Amino acid sequence: MTTEVGTPEVRASALGRTSAARRTAVVGTLVAVTGAIVIFGPILYQMVLHWRGSDDYSHGFLIAPLALYFAWERRGPLRAAPIEPSWLGLVPLSLGSLALMIGRLGVEQMAMREAFVLTVIGLVLLLLGYRVFRILAFPLLFLFLMVPLPQSLVNVLSFPLQLIAADLAVDSLHTLQIPALREGNIIHLASAKLFVAEACSGLRSLLALGTLGVVFAYFFRRNPVERVVIVLSTIPIAILVNAFRVCLTGYLTHRFGEAAAEGVIHQTEGFFTFGLAFALLLIEAWLLQLLSRAWRRKRAVPA
Repeated sequence: MTTEVGTPEVRASALGRTSAARRTAVVGTLVAVTGAIVIFGPILYQMVLHWRGSDDYSHGFLIAPLALYFAWERRGPLRAAPIEPSWLGLVPLSLGSLALMIGRLGVEQMAMREAFVLTVIGLVLLLLGYRVFRILAFPLLFLFLMVPLPQSLVNVLSFPLQLIAADLAVDSLHTLQIPALREGNIIHLASAKLFVAEACSGLRSLLALGTLGVVFAYFFRRNPVERVVIVLSTIPIAILVNAFRVCLTGYLTHRFGEAAAEGVIHQTEGFFTFGLAFALLLIEAWLLQLLSRAWRRKRAVPA
């Protein structure tokens, strides 16, 4: 007795082989990614220490858990996506190897840390295929946000931000009829001097608010244009709010003395201004939603 092609037995057997092959590919990818974590272990450990030692990157602890959550949210499409291993995965794998080599030779931590993310991307693309990669693209690319910027780049970005914050703060103090003069990143008041240090450049707020903007746009907005606008708007919001913080410090120093620019009061200002930045982000999202609804109603009205 022979089994005809297309009978339930044949289809069940083919489905079983497909499921087994799928499980093998998924398990193989998990093993490969685990191997990459082990190989990059010392580099990742140093990155975690960087997060612990710098307030600018304390949000790094949230990136990997959020990326895993974003991937888990896509479990439905992932189950339906065919697994078609792609040699395109060799491209990010090669870039990762090159970045690792450059980082080792030049003692450049950022290159070595980005090499890990590129390696994970390459493994997913190589072993699971382009369709699975498309579904996981956002969680995978989100991992780049956990990589701290090199100190050389931080120095280049911080000083212009310090000057912008000082300029805007001085203009605001003049509006409040408070005499102030900027000299470099130092603000001279009538009875004190404010030093707009690197920590007050706003780069910390910019990095944290930028990450928050990406997460916020992902959860609360489905329109791609709105998402891009929200993420990009975190830059001017962070700059303006940081300038407001410097201005507030100058005002308090003018009224109550230099003690207002130090200690608990200064730290409280930081929490308050970051909360203000998030509130502005919420207001912006609300306004975008109103504009989007108005635009849809206008399009729905027949000419």
